[in-house]
Amino acid sequence: MRKNFNIINIFLVLAIFLASCNLPSDQDVQNIELTSAAQTVEALLSATPLSNSTPSITPTLGPSSTPFPTLAVSTNTPAATATSNCNVAQFLTDVTIPDGTILTPNATFTKKWRLKNIGSCAWNGFSMTFDSGDAMGGPASKPVAAVNPGQEVDLEVNLTAPAAVGNYRGYWRLVTNGNVLVPVVNGYQGKSFYVDIKVQNATTPTNTSAPFAVTSVTFTNTGGCGGFTATANITVNGPGTVNFHWIRSDGGVPAVPPALVFAAAGTQSASISWNTTGSGTNWFDVYIDDPNHQQFGRASFTCP
Repeated sequence: MRKNFNIINIFLVLAIFLASCNLPSDQDVQNIELTSAAQTVEALLSATPLSNSTPSITPTLGPSSTPFPTLAVSTNTPAATATSNCNVAQFLTDVTIPDGTILTPNATFTKKWRLKNIGSCAWNGFSMTFDSGDAMGGPASKPVAAVNPGQEVDLEVNLTAPAAVGNYRGYWRLVTNGNVLVPVVNGYQGKSFYVDIKVQNATTPTNTSAPFAVTSVTFTNTGGCGGFTATANITVNGPGTVNFHWIRSDGGVPAVPPALVFAAAGTQSASISWNTTGSGTNWFDVYIDDPNHQQFGRASFTCP
């Protein structure tokens, strides 16, 4: 028995020694862990192929979580619209009757405006119409000649100044053949053009420094066929000398009368006679040689 026990003990010691030789070291353990991890990653990559799409992550909201508010998109914003440049006019200038022109009551005049077609369409069948203010006797509407893009046109209308003294203004507009109002660049409020006048009573000049001149010639006639005498009454505006001559209907040349010398403004007379029985109307005219260089009036008589 004692001998058997010793043999058993020897086998146990050998077994323990052999086992200790096969145990892994710390370095071996780390290598085993790295190898295992690499094998795990390789297994995952081979089991789940990569995708180019980005995965969407849907968060799970807890009971106390507040979801993000949804932003409302407004649909009431008006869409942008292009401005039409088909029919557009431009006011250039007042050709006649500038603003503030002084006229006498009931005076007739022609107002003329110059406009340009700066749109892309031709004006065919257009018209100018009275819009507001003082019509001054003008028509309600007047046709406009055809105007191509880039061309200018003068629009005119015959008007009459009001009878009462005061300031007056009338507005006019351009209208298409479809009765659509045309915008007017540089026009009043971008849409119209106007005439502006001042009506005043006529006044008698009081400026004594005005150049010396004959202001009027009237005639006093006596007799008739076979014995006619004409008297010219010549009026001047100040001191000076008047030279004149007579003109006769038959072409005859009467003697040149003496000059009339005026010490101040006033009237002097000169007469001429003609004994003729020539049939029809016979006459005398007076021509002022100096200072006016102007023909005045006519004295006439008739023979059978």
